[in-house]
Amino acid sequence: MNTSSIHFQLSFIEPQAHYVEVSLFIEGFSQPYIDLKMPVWTPGSYLIREFSKNVEQVTALSKDGEKLLVSKISKNTWRVYSYGHDFACSYRVYSFERSVRTNFVDDSHAFISPAGTFLYVDGQLSHASTVQVILPPQWSYVSTGLAQTEVGELVYYAEDFDILYDSPLEIGNQDIWHFQAAGIPHEFAMVGQGNYNKDQLTRDIQKIVAEETRIWGSNPNDRYVFITHNYQSAHGGLEHLNSTVLAASRNAYITNIGYNNFLSLVAHEYFHLWNVKRLRPKNLGPFDYEQENYTPLLWIFEGFTAYYDNLITRRCGFRNEVEYLNELVSEFNLVLNRPGHLLQSVGLSSFDTWIKQYRPDENSPNVSISYYNKGAMLACMIDISIIVGTNGEKCLDDVMRAAYERFYLMENRGIEEKEFQALAEEVTGVSLKEIFKAVYEITELDYNAYFNKVGYQFIDQNKLNQTSSLGIKVSHSDGRTTIKAVDRNSSAWEYGLNVDDEIIAVNGNRLDQQGRELDQAMTYSQVGDEVVILVARDGLMMEIPVKLKASEKVSYYIERNPEASEEERRLGDVWLSLG
Repeated sequence: MNTSSIHFQLSFIEPQAHYVEVSLFIEGFSQPYIDLKMPVWTPGSYLIREFSKNVEQVTALSKDGEKLLVSKISKNTWRVYSYGHDFACSYRVYSFERSVRTNFVDDSHAFISPAGTFLYVDGQLSHASTVQVILPPQWSYVSTGLAQTEVGELVYYAEDFDILYDSPLEIGNQDIWHFQAAGIPHEFAMVGQGNYNKDQLTRDIQKIVAEETRIWGSNPNDRYVFITHNYQSAHGGLEHLNSTVLAASRNAYITNIGYNNFLSLVAHEYFHLWNVKRLRPKNLGPFDYEQENYTPLLWIFEGFTAYYDNLITRRCGFRNEVEYLNELVSEFNLVLNRPGHLLQSVGLSSFDTWIKQYRPDENSPNVSISYYNKGAMLACMIDISIIVGTNGEKCLDDVMRAAYERFYLMENRGIEEKEFQALAEEVTGVSLKEIFKAVYEITELDYNAYFNKVGYQFIDQNKLNQTSSLGIKVSHSDGRTTIKAVDRNSSAWEYGLNVDDEIIAVNGNRLDQQGRELDQAMTYSQVGDEVVILVARDGLMMEIPVKLKASEKVSYYIERNPEASEEERRLGDVWLSLG
């Protein structure tokens, strides 16, 4: 009986030109032709990215060296007429997009995002595969969550393509160090220069890992890999089954804000080990790599993670109470200052992530919100409700741990929203109906009522201000002031100022290169005043009179309520206690 096998080989003949060479060896398949497919998206980043656009020069040879017919039959499918024979397929992948989710190759290193690199045999996603890396002479290391087939050999094994596509590879001369955290071996691979301190990073990440393992009750990994790319300016990450890829600013590690933001990023992506990679929505796994995988539950799986990332830095002692509250309230201000919060619910935001979250345009703030921010807001309300309802005996931690144990460890399946709510109420004895109902509504909760119960107050410092506003965002470039966004129902919206209008003058005063005349006019204008804006639109001059309306922007802050009862203050201490 023949045993089939799928083996990849990566090599780098022209890294300076941003190419990775891929060889694919197929053995033991008897059908007359084999369809090789490339995913159109990568898990964790919900956008059709059309990775196949970067694939070039697909050829195939039989074991005897005979050239086989290869026919492209769809945007991401190549049909190889092998007639039951073993064969080798070769192709090149252009790799020059700097992000945590796409390939990047140059003469200094290679970052391989598997979904954009490895073709799969149609119908064989459950098949095991191996990957061999051929290092160029100038490179020394490979960092990946994939298991090595033999110690010291650069051959790696994936038991199926879900695991392969969830295991990026960093190849080059990265700065690598190892440490234990929560009893698990961890590898840190730092790519590019940065003013980081290895010892401090290690100590602080150990605290994060320990706290998150405590929350969830156990750590699912035998080994974990952090891959961090340092850039001039960057912040972001993508979670994987036993690794993560982070993007950071190389000079941010020595500032308090920059370093704590990096620790929050670490906490966020590591939290995903449990929340989304294992405890997951029903529709996210097994994956369909050829089309969108819709779910309305990202408000839980990304939003809750966004709530916990900063909370964990508070519990670990990296942020004091005021610093933490400033981070928390920013989630509220980001949502409530987007006119889109009056049009899009957080449930719909999750469902529409495929067409909105990763493809923002100038009108996005007017029609949409982020399930990260709004999900974090609702997670906070749930956490406070549980703390208050159980007299401080339980919190959201208990719900997450129970859900992980039941739906992943015991039943190993994805969940639906109703059963998550039912479990939360079962574990805590607290009704969360109001909050879960708000997931599909655009009416905001009375957030202050929740914060008051734990001795805090949620106050809009702009509430009593009647500041006039055009309702626009502008950019200053090459001596020009150009409109980049117009808020829904603002003065600019009502009177017809447009995105891409170049503002030439205000009330007859020509703008200087920094647009200071615009700022001055707004400073001295009152609600109800008329200002005359001279703009250039598509090369044509026009004057637009605008009657100023009051700004609808909010500026909330959270602070201790001086009128709180002793019991409310005690519950607040439970909420924000150090670990």
